[in-house]
Amino acid sequence: MFDRIRAFHRPTSVAQALRLFEAERRRGGRGRWVAGGTDLVVQRERTLRWLVDLTCLPLGYVRRVRGGWAIGATTHMAEIEHSKTLLALANGILAEAAGTCGSRQIRNMATIGGNLANASPACDLAPPLLALDASVVIAGRGGRRTVPLDRFFRGVNRTALNGGLLVEIRVPAPPKGKAAWSYQKLGRLQSDIAVVNASAGVVLDERGFCTRARIALGAVAPTPLRARRAEALLEGRRLDGAAIDAAADQAAAEAKPVTDVRGTAEYRRAMCRVLVSRALEECARRVGRSL
Repeated sequence: MFDRIRAFHRPTSVAQALRLFEAERRRGGRGRWVAGGTDLVVQRERTLRWLVDLTCLPLGYVRRVRGGWAIGATTHMAEIEHSKTLLALANGILAEAAGTCGSRQIRNMATIGGNLANASPACDLAPPLLALDASVVIAGRGGRRTVPLDRFFRGVNRTALNGGLLVEIRVPAPPKGKAAWSYQKLGRLQSDIAVVNASAGVVLDERGFCTRARIALGAVAPTPLRARRAEALLEGRRLDGAAIDAAADQAAAEAKPVTDVRGTAEYRRAMCRVLVSRALEECARRVGRSL
């Protein structure tokens, strides 16, 4: 596929990367950003004529920042999987999700920015990041802007980048209180593309009532999504079996799955309910609730 590439750039700063990208867009022809390249190679786009490589940019990091954490866009999945900081964040759901993203060789190459920017409906890191209220920082000609992750995905392989460069992912500190989180994935193998994946997070008050709920789904709609009506069913209620069943039913109702080679729409909807139920049950166990 690379035999038709007429220009390959390797900038050393974000500003230089943006200048090169814009210059190539003016020249014409299709081009892309590339970091690990694991999605690019599989997609085999024969219409590509130029690439801007991001591997020399200083965007590989996990940092504590005011109000939460910042993850550079070229941070590899393997780094996220083994990061002590992320293993300690929200029951380690982000590290756990990264550990299911393909084989070890792929995780050593694939980046968090590429995983999100590819905008696959089955994106491994989208559900845990959505459950954590994450946002993305996009650099462009007008400077940098921050976009909540639930507004970043616009459709299958479509995002809010609009020619910009995803440079950072921001994860706010989880709210105070008795909180728990869970990540669930269904695939032929754990490392395969998800048939369905889901994340959940809950915060309980001292009486055991849910003050905040997050339920995020992947591979059941054109974009990863928050099941907001299911979340609303949990808030203000005790986290018990009846509440979990109601939320799981509602999450399945909010899904908009399709039939493809990995599963039928009916199967995906049924498994959506199963995974949300499992995620919420795991959250309940982690906060000491007996069901």
